[in-house]
Amino acid sequence: MTQLVPQCTFKTRVRDTSIEGDNPFRWQDLTTDDIFAGKKIVLFALPGAFTPTCSSTHLPGFEAKHAELKAKGVDEVYCLSVNDAFTMYQWSKNLGIKNVKMLPDGNGEFTRLMNMLVKKENLGFGERSWRYAMIVDDGKITALFSEPGKEDNCADDPFTCSDVDTVLKQL
Repeated sequence: MTQLVPQCTFKTRVRDTSIEGDNPFRWQDLTTDDIFAGKKIVLFALPGAFTPTCSSTHLPGFEAKHAELKAKGVDEVYCLSVNDAFTMYQWSKNLGIKNVKMLPDGNGEFTRLMNMLVKKENLGFGERSWRYAMIVDDGKITALFSEPGKEDNCADDPFTCSDVDTVLKQL
């Protein structure tokens, strides 16, 4: 049986040319259906913006191989983190991300419903996403790559199977 992605609403910010000034963005709710319905999506989730592995390898890897993912029939690639929309935007800007779409799960709602919310209090992070990647076809999870050892306050940050190359091999 194929698992469906959980239903929730993401609080995002989008550029709006009708807004003047230094912050030409407005709030826009995006639902699970807005993102996944009728599309083939690769979503990868990570513990936090501006953190070492997330910034040096995980997100840059998906950005670097975005064209290869598209060539295999993927409509969009999303990076999800339990961070707010402002942080996700600044992080993508800092890394020069142009193709991967940033998906803030500031309240951890989607992450909780995916059963991927873990405590990272040992690092002062509070609750964050466990590191994983998945392929979703029209709202159905067809492949899920969750890092081993998922537990609250994990002593390390495994990064063995949620990378872009693993996803590309599955596609």
